[in-house]
Amino acid sequence: MRVFLAFFAILLVSGAAHAQRFPSEGFADLNERLSPAVVNISAAQRVGGEAGLPAFPEGSPLERFNQLFGDDAPRIANSLGSGFVIDPDGVVVTNNHVIDEADEVEVTFPDGRTFPAEIVGRDPATDLAVLRIQSDDPFPHVSFGDSDAARVGDWVIAIGNPFGLGGSLTAGVISARGRDAGGQYDDYIQTDVAINTGNSGGPLFNLDGEVVGVNTLIYSPTGASVGISFSIPSAIAEPVVSQLLEFGETRRGWLGVNVRPVNAGVAEALGLGSPRGAVISAVDPDGPAAAAGIQQGDVVLRFDGRLVPDSRSLPRFVAETEIGRRVEIVLNRRGQSRTVTATVERLEEEGAPASTPRTATQTPVNGGEVAGLTLAVLDDASRRRWRVHADAAGVLVTAVDPTSDAAGKVRAGDVIEEVAFTRVETIADVRRLVGEANGEPVLFTLNRGGQFVLQTLEP
Repeated sequence: MRVFLAFFAILLVSGAAHAQRFPSEGFADLNERLSPAVVNISAAQRVGGEAGLPAFPEGSPLERFNQLFGDDAPRIANSLGSGFVIDPDGVVVTNNHVIDEADEVEVTFPDGRTFPAEIVGRDPATDLAVLRIQSDDPFPHVSFGDSDAARVGDWVIAIGNPFGLGGSLTAGVISARGRDAGGQYDDYIQTDVAINTGNSGGPLFNLDGEVVGVNTLIYSPTGASVGISFSIPSAIAEPVVSQLLEFGETRRGWLGVNVRPVNAGVAEALGLGSPRGAVISAVDPDGPAAAAGIQQGDVVLRFDGRLVPDSRSLPRFVAETEIGRRVEIVLNRRGQSRTVTATVERLEEEGAPASTPRTATQTPVNGGEVAGLTLAVLDDASRRRWRVHADAAGVLVTAVDPTSDAAGKVRAGDVIEEVAFTRVETIADVRRLVGEANGEPVLFTLNRGGQFVLQTLEP
C-alpha cells in the first residue's frame, strides 16, 4: 500500500509539472503579463514626387489629388511591423526590414501611447534592429530566454501586429530547429504559430514568458500563414542587440575562409563516419586562417572547443568570437587529423560571391568523357571562354551528363584539380585514377570560380 501511495504521489507531482508546460486554461495570464511590452512599429519613408505628372485644374473634383501627385509633393511610404521592449529605459528590438531606409519611426503601445523612435543600430545580416524611445516613466519590458534549451514540440506564443491588427496573440509549437533561408548566419526556429504580414520583429515567447525568438519570415505560396514560420533564435539575437547598443554596429569575428557542406561521399572518403564539419573552399591569403596554415580542402571539425556540426555553424561560431581571441581549430586534412591555432580578426566587409560558370554549348574537339563528365584541356583559349579563375590548374569540365551521378554535383566550367587527393594535369590522369577505383566512389577536388568544392562521384 505504501509503495502504491508513493507511486501515486510521483504521478501527481509529474502531472503538476506537465500542467505547467501545457496550460489547461490557455494563455490568458501570459498575454496579460507580456502584451504591454509588445509594440507596433510604424516606419515612414519620404519619397520625392515624380516630375511630369499633370496637375488637376483648380476647383476640379480631383483637385485634392494634386497633393499626392503634384511635381513637388513628397510621398510617404509606410511600413508596419512589431517589436518588443527589453529595457525599462525604452530599448526596442525589431526586424531591420521593418525600419529599413525609414526617415521616421513611431512605436505604439497597446494602451495607445505613441513615441517617436531613434534608430540605434541595424544589422542586415541577421535582419535585426534596435530602437530607443524616451519617457519619464519606465516602460513595460520582457527578457530574452535561452533558445538553445527550446526543443521541437515545445509550446510557444507570438504577440504582434498582423495586418495592422495590434495586440494579436497566436500559439503553436516548435516544429523544427536549425532552418536555413539562405543567409550567412541563418539558424531559424520553425514553428506552426500563425505569423502574418505585420508580425515581423515581434517576440516568440516560451511558457516562462521569455523571448526565445524574433519572428521574421514565413513560408507561404499565398502570402498568408500556412503554418510554417521562422524566428531568429535569441542565442543569435541577444549578442547582436548587445553590440548594436554598445557600438551602434556589429563587430563580428573573421577567419578569412569560405566554406561548403560535407556530403555523405566526402565524409566516407575522409573517414568521418557521417557528414559533419565544414569544407574550406577558399582561403583569403591575407586572413588569419592562411596565417594559421589552414588550406583549401581542409574540413573543420571543431572550433574553439565547439563541435562544428555543419557548414552553416562555422561562420556563426567565428562571428560570435571575441576580436583578437586565439582559438584552436581541429581539422581533417586528407583523412588525417591536425590542430592549428588562429587569431580571430574583425570582419570589415563580406567578399563578393564567385561568378557562375557559363553552360556548355559545344564540346571541344580535344575533349573526352569520364564518369559522366565531358573534359577538355585547360589552355589559354578555354580559360577565356569559360572565365576560369586565374589560380585554377587541372582539367576543364565542359559538360555534364544529366543522367550521371555527376549531375547536380559538377558544373560546366569547373576545373578538376585532384582525383582521390592526387593532382591531375591531363584527361588521361583523370581516366586512370577513376579506373583505379574499380567502380568505387571517387573524391574529386574542383575549382569553381576560385572556390574549392569536394564531390564524391560514382563512376
